[in-house]
Amino acid sequence: MAIPDTLARLLTAPGPSGQETHAAAAWREAASSFAETSGDVMGSSVARVRGTGGGPSLAVIGHIDEIALVVTHIGDDGGLAVRNLGGWDPQVLLAQRVEILTRDRRISGIVVSKHVRRRQGEDRKPIEIRDLYIDIGAADAEEARRMVRVGDAAVIAGEPVELPNGRVASRSLDNRLGSYVALEVARRIAEAGGAPGDVVALAVTQEEVGDFAGSRTTAFSLRPDVAVAVDVTHATDVRCGEPEEDGEHKLGSGAAIARGPVVHPRVFELLHETAESEGIPFTIEVTTGHTNTDADAVYLSRAGIPAGLVSIPLRYMHTPVETVSLDDVESCIRLIVALAKRLEPGMSFER
Repeated sequence: MAIPDTLARLLTAPGPSGQETHAAAAWREAASSFAETSGDVMGSSVARVRGTGGGPSLAVIGHIDEIALVVTHIGDDGGLAVRNLGGWDPQVLLAQRVEILTRDRRISGIVVSKHVRRRQGEDRKPIEIRDLYIDIGAADAEEARRMVRVGDAAVIAGEPVELPNGRVASRSLDNRLGSYVALEVARRIAEAGGAPGDVVALAVTQEEVGDFAGSRTTAFSLRPDVAVAVDVTHATDVRCGEPEEDGEHKLGSGAAIARGPVVHPRVFELLHETAESEGIPFTIEVTTGHTNTDADAVYLSRAGIPAGLVSIPLRYMHTPVETVSLDDVESCIRLIVALAKRLEPGMSFER
């Protein structure tokens, strides 16, 4: 199964938290062919498909930012000290190729570590982020400073890889997948002539740095009647997977529908009933508190927004080789499209 063109463009457009411009531009360009599009001061993007029957408005929310590195210092030797921009494990960064987003171009570099000579028999210490730096080939600090500024972000370099059985490996699947699902839901609703209420796709910013800034401000501004956040969840069909923690979610098992305190029970039931009636594969993901997704901000917006969460099983999260089944992506799209068509006028979410 080939990677859809729009998803491929999103995966290859850099979009670190706080510097999402390139990824947002790709998303808005795709949305402009079928929806009313706009942006805001936070960098979040909105694509609205008008409703046809006065039903509740539905916001479908995926964050478009990705984890990255940020330059904190330029050394005398031209090496760039870096720190995490989001949740990297330093072990997976060593020897990676990166692209640094500078003021006017992208600069290639490699992630290397400080050389520490070990005595025979000494154990190797775990790598920490402070042990890593980026080599951009600069001869000295003066040349490096002409190329890069402190605060520039770097993302992993590399194209998505198509694997057998409709699987894809790439950086930034967390969570370009969510923003892609939101976009594709809106596109299919537009193609079908609309839903009872407005369907508003959102590609929001700054989820990976922990404050959900884009979803928090956009939900407040748009005030949707119902919201569904779309993100990824840990696939459990990996070695040392833990299905007893929050449910079993294998690649190919479909959409993971969350159930827990953040998720409005009526929205959960609607998603569950819709998946069953439409024959869409799904699992149930249990959350016992915060979901660590944009749903955490959206459900508390204003006086409260009835929110759901649909996730895509993902292997190797927060690495350059995140892996997903495109069948599961399709299940999420079909589920939320079908949900949008069921949101009829007069539907109440009071409890």
